[in-house]
Amino acid sequence: MTELQTLIKQTENAFEWTNKLIGSIPTEKWDTMANGVESNISWQVGHQIISIYYHTIMTTVGHIPKLIENLNLRLYTEICNYNTFANDMVGKTEPEQLMEHLKVMQEQSLTVIGSLSENDLQKPVEPTKVPHPVAKNKFDAIDWNIKHTMWHCGQIATIKRIVDKSYDYGIKRPK
Repeated sequence: MTELQTLIKQTENAFEWTNKLIGSIPTEKWDTMANGVESNISWQVGHQIISIYYHTIMTTVGHIPKLIENLNLRLYTEICNYNTFANDMVGKTEPEQLMEHLKVMQEQSLTVIGSLSENDLQKPVEPTKVPHPVAKNKFDAIDWNIKHTMWHCGQIATIKRIVDKSYDYGIKRPK
């Protein structure tokens, strides 16, 4: 398996886990703040939308203006960045639209990654106003997105446990 194929497979897996976890949480609980985590599902999903855009699109192929406008990424950037608080997002989005936007971003991300060549992976990241915190090349940016997505999966699983119930991973427990 090539590096590119591995990145695509791992990205697909990270997105699959994200969507399973999010889909298991009743939408009426998305704005509920999880004590101790100080976050909610709405903020987590909005944050994933802008993070996926930054790590696998903007830093690998540059801006896609149509995507920015169609998903209103400026709003998500204002209310879901690292300097915001999840409770500031309460009532500003609808869970169904957030999930739809997340899936559009995930699909676009996979399309962009799939459009790259093995050689592209070693090219420097595209210049951005905010330099990438980790990546120097496109491989690093995509690899970081996988790690970042799974980091937030852990947060989403913790929030689910607090505001709803533990996620059933299908693990059989001894009787």
